[in-house]
Amino acid sequence: MSRRRPIVCVITGFGINADEELARAFGLAGAEASRVHVNDLVGDSKLLSRFRILAFPGGFSFGDHLGSGKVFATLFRRNLGGALADFVAGGGLVIGICNGFQVLVKMGVLPNMSGTGAQEASLVHNECGKFEDRWVRVRFEENSRCVWTRGLSDMDLPVRHGEGRFITRAPAVMEAIRAQGLIALRYAARDETTSDAALVGYPDDPNGSEGHVAGLCDPTGRVFGLMPHPEAYMCPQNHPDWARLGRRELRETERRGGDGLSILRKGVRAAQER
Repeated sequence: MSRRRPIVCVITGFGINADEELARAFGLAGAEASRVHVNDLVGDSKLLSRFRILAFPGGFSFGDHLGSGKVFATLFRRNLGGALADFVAGGGLVIGICNGFQVLVKMGVLPNMSGTGAQEASLVHNECGKFEDRWVRVRFEENSRCVWTRGLSDMDLPVRHGEGRFITRAPAVMEAIRAQGLIALRYAARDETTSDAALVGYPDDPNGSEGHVAGLCDPTGRVFGLMPHPEAYMCPQNHPDWARLGRRELRETERRGGDGLSILRKGVRAAQER
């Protein structure tokens, strides 16, 4: 018996611009995606109960005024904070990509170690002082609780952000994030001989994040945010070096799709299992 395709709510509106791309990627990953304007959710929060996955795409919500994701986070928390908490408590999965990650962190949904929704971290201007739009290497943490990344191997993913530097309120917060296995992926050195995370610097880490954090989850492992864009790597031809692949390797990568889909497939599978 085939598993039912989970339905994904891909939020749109007010400057979000990667919703169509993300909806398409979820379709390729085995889900059914529906783009829903945030105003429709505000008007009827019970709409969330129709979905198994809630996705916050990238973009420039509210023009990044007052800081990336800040206005959208405030809007969502005030109007839908309770509905989102119920959604997660009921087993729902959440993903936030780039601006979506910024929204989740500034809403207090990530990392949410206290369970109160208090903001424990933020994403601020890149340490390099400029917008980064290129591909980076990421490494997935083996001991992470994140169901979206479990068992994945290193991969290249594109980034495009000006405020992607992950910081915590205090050193103790970062230590707790590490201890609880909430770091899902980090920026890694492109030089494969460099395995020591302490040696990773710019440009391998594009923004100067604490601990080179590129993405993290909450204590349930089902709420996940990351700065790189997995939905922008749907097929091998998305990668800038795809033309260098041999015919056999290209056929294999075309069969499975771009590496970014593997992240979304993990989430879709977790939703099906629940």
